[in-house]
Amino acid sequence: MSQYKYLTGFGGHFSSEDERCPNSLPVAQNSPQQCPYGLYAEQLSGSAFTAPRSENVRTWLYRKLPSAVHKPFQPFSGAKYLSNNWGEQPPNPNQMRWKPFDIPARDQKSLTFVEGLHTVCGAGDIRARHGLAIHIYLCNVSMDDSAFYNSDGDFLIVPQEGILDITTELGRMTVAPNEICVIPQGIRFAVRVKSPSRGYILEVFDGHFCLPDLGPIGANGLANPRDFETPVAWFDNTDFKEFRVISKYQGSLFEAEQEHTVFDVVAWHGNYVPYKYDLSKFMVINSVSFDHCDPSIFTVLTCPSLRPGTAIADFVIFPPRWSVQEHTFRPPYYHRNCMSEFMGLILGRYEAKEEGFAAGGATLHSMMTPHGPDAKCFDGASNAELKPERIAEGTQAFMFESSLSLAVTKWGVETCQKLDAQYYECWQALKNNFKIDN
Repeated sequence: MSQYKYLTGFGGHFSSEDERCPNSLPVAQNSPQQCPYGLYAEQLSGSAFTAPRSENVRTWLYRKLPSAVHKPFQPFSGAKYLSNNWGEQPPNPNQMRWKPFDIPARDQKSLTFVEGLHTVCGAGDIRARHGLAIHIYLCNVSMDDSAFYNSDGDFLIVPQEGILDITTELGRMTVAPNEICVIPQGIRFAVRVKSPSRGYILEVFDGHFCLPDLGPIGANGLANPRDFETPVAWFDNTDFKEFRVISKYQGSLFEAEQEHTVFDVVAWHGNYVPYKYDLSKFMVINSVSFDHCDPSIFTVLTCPSLRPGTAIADFVIFPPRWSVQEHTFRPPYYHRNCMSEFMGLILGRYEAKEEGFAAGGATLHSMMTPHGPDAKCFDGASNAELKPERIAEGTQAFMFESSLSLAVTKWGVETCQKLDAQYYECWQALKNNFKIDN
């Protein structure tokens, strides 16, 4: 699908140079007195200099001009519904479901990826670097003369409609529905689209995403490191009289003007990189005897907290798979959780709620709020013949799960006008089937 080239692997140290400039990477050192081709050396650090080697991430960039060459930042008002005000709405413990969010047509309103950021919910303190936010992006035009970077945290982007053509400082990648990408904190990027596009974003302030430990599963399974792809070096040779750099800093947006593109990196090496992943490559592990595994077995990426085994955020998927359990209620069980669960649907129909939960929409089941299959799903699964069955074919649902209690924004509750006030009704038809044999 993509004409771009990629480096493969997760968490490794990569080296790349644009093929138009061979030998542009300095040999055996990071900051020579003079860099090849007259380039400037610049280090991008994603961790403290003194972080343990296993957690230390940084990349050296060799670029035409340093990132510091720009005019002063000024407030940018283009993203009206980007928020980190978690106190603007009263707390609401109810189950929430949103109908698909509207993508404006180009003749209605032009929105770039940045202008189309809409915050649904979140928690924590950006200044203290603790917490997360969940956004919906709705865009219909490309960022042709601007770039964006997030000083507050990492973006995990989940396209649902429309292909994203993303240029980063380290290279280019395309990300289609049923793929995801991660843009780490501080890396500058621009999004181009050919059609109206919609998707979900999980933003984490605390640290970076990593692969979950596998424990007794062993060395292989779930998302395998070899299937992650990182762009190769590429620089834009276009001349710009005006180029804008948009920064997200402490939850607010700012813009600075400059007379050159930020995509001028000729070569780079390091382990702090953007990457993409095809969700169809996830190796599903599931029960082959009885009972229903916890959804944590479907975790693709995690952002750990300081508490062992507890995540600031997990990214979990529910892909097509075989279901073969004996004498078991196979759909998700009824549940109250000490975690917050935000779900989205990329394509198809989710097995536990085939009615009402639509692609491009979402649900939020807050901390300790009960949830589970609707009445139709329960009746069907309770009486179905238990034979090997391929489930979720043509479907991809996902979950952002967090140990934090999420607050919903005013846009999520009111402005978007997509909150489904009848969501609770899907459980009202459940009957009391209790019987005592005489």
